[in-house]
Amino acid sequence: MTDTVSEALDPTRLLFEDHHLLVVNKPAPLLTQAPPTVPSLEAMVKAYIKKRYQKPAGVYLGVPHRLDRAVSGVVCFARNTKAAQRVHAQFAEHTTKKVYWAVVEGEGLPDAGVWDDWLVKKADVAETVVGREGEPGAKLAMLGYRVMRRMEGMVLLELSPLTGRMHQLRVQCASRGHPVLGDEKYGSKTAFGPPGELPRERVIALHARQLTLTHPFTKQEMTWIAEVPAYWGELTGSPLV
Repeated sequence: MTDTVSEALDPTRLLFEDHHLLVVNKPAPLLTQAPPTVPSLEAMVKAYIKKRYQKPAGVYLGVPHRLDRAVSGVVCFARNTKAAQRVHAQFAEHTTKKVYWAVVEGEGLPDAGVWDDWLVKKADVAETVVGREGEPGAKLAMLGYRVMRRMEGMVLLELSPLTGRMHQLRVQCASRGHPVLGDEKYGSKTAFGPPGELPRERVIALHARQLTLTHPFTKQEMTWIAEVPAYWGELTGSPLV
């Protein structure tokens, strides 16, 4: 699987497709959704559908959730409005199950645990900070973690968010002295992944590994697993699958 971002959707990135859903392993650094003049996964998927199904008119595509530009992994799109409404409701009600992999700086983390924080999104900027209970705008964030591998000066974690807040995983790791590798916004001092001159061209060691939700029409529980980018193997010393 290639990790090169291009205008055409690499078909090997498709994890699932039927008349209602289309699930993709998003490369980083690529926006999930953006204005028409800016490259995005949404635009690539629309172009794929238009070409494959010969749709000369516009293509509908619902975007019930997103990943940050610098983050790779599973993204689920909806191919009709009813599917979009039903899947969006699952994300809003936190009935989906999400698993992320992250490589963070530092050592000494216990083998597993749950982190609780009150997070506040800064006004007019894409940044979140740890606040206090009762503070205006503060929302409770809960995150389960498990240590998968310990390395010199860093740890590979499996993260299971129990809530969905902006930059939640990144902030909760960083606030404990364990920023995600490459995440300069939240204090990482360690370079990660392919070099990028501009901040928007850089990636971080955070990957949406697994997504579980209920199919909007069959009602079957479905789980998709996304391979990590090839550059993760260089970091850990052996490929991760």
